[in-house]
Amino acid sequence: MAELVYPPVIVLARSVFRALGIRFTVEGSEHIPAEGGAVLASNHVSYLDFTFCGLVARPQKRLVRFMCKESVFEQPVAGQLMRGMHHIPVDRSAGAAALSHAVRALKEGEIVGLFPEATISRSYTLKEFKSGAARMAAEADVPIVPMAIWGGQRIYTKARKPDLGRGKAVMLKAGEAFRPEPGADPMATTAELHRRVDALLHELQDRYPQEPTDDADRWWLPVERGGTAPTPERAKELDAAAVAATAQKRREKLQKKKR
Repeated sequence: MAELVYPPVIVLARSVFRALGIRFTVEGSEHIPAEGGAVLASNHVSYLDFTFCGLVARPQKRLVRFMCKESVFEQPVAGQLMRGMHHIPVDRSAGAAALSHAVRALKEGEIVGLFPEATISRSYTLKEFKSGAARMAAEADVPIVPMAIWGGQRIYTKARKPDLGRGKAVMLKAGEAFRPEPGADPMATTAELHRRVDALLHELQDRYPQEPTDDADRWWLPVERGGTAPTPERAKELDAAAVAATAQKRREKLQKKKR
C-alpha cells in the first residue's frame, strides 16, 4: 500500500523527540520479523506509547499499524493522519469489526500493534490483559512479539499535565516472538503473553537510568518500587469511576439531542 503519510510523520516525531532531548534505549528489534505479519503487544503507561513503540520496528524497516480507540479517528486532523497511516479504529462497544480488520491486515503481512491492557495503567504495573492479541494471532497464524515500555509516563500520562522538560529517558524492549499452537486456548496464550511482558517490564524498571529528583517526583514509580503511584486496587477504582463519568456524559449528551 502507498505510504504517503507515515514516513513524514515519523520524521516529524523524531524531530520533536530530539527537541525534547528524550534519551531512548531501544532493544530487541531483531525479534521483529523482517517480513510477514506479527502482533506487537506492549504494556501501556502513557498517551505517547503508540508513538514510541513503533521505534522498535524501524531497524527492520517495518511500520506498525496500531489499534486505537475510534474517538481518535473522529478528530479532524488526528483522524486524517491515523487513516493515512492505516491504523485500525476500535469501537469498544463493537470490537468484532476491529478484530476482523486487524486479522485481515495480519494476513496481508502487516505488523499490528496493540495494548492488551486496553487502557493506561495508573499504577504503572501490569493490569489484566484482554485476549484480543491471542485471538487475532491464532486466526491469522502469525507470531506475537511481546514488548515493554518504561519512562513515557514521565512525559504525558493519565491524570497528569504534560511535562515537556528535556532529557527524560524512555526504554523500549521487544522480547522473543512466540506463536500460539493450533487450537491453543486463547486465555492460556494471553497468560503467557502477560508473563513475558511483565518480565520485560520488570527488567526495564530495574535498569532505568534515572531516579526521582525528590519525594514529590516519586509519582511515576509503582508503590512496590517506593513510588507514590496509585496501588493497583486504587487504580482499578479510579478507572471504574472514569468509565462511569464517561457513560454519564454520553447519556447527558443524548438527552440534549432529544430535546
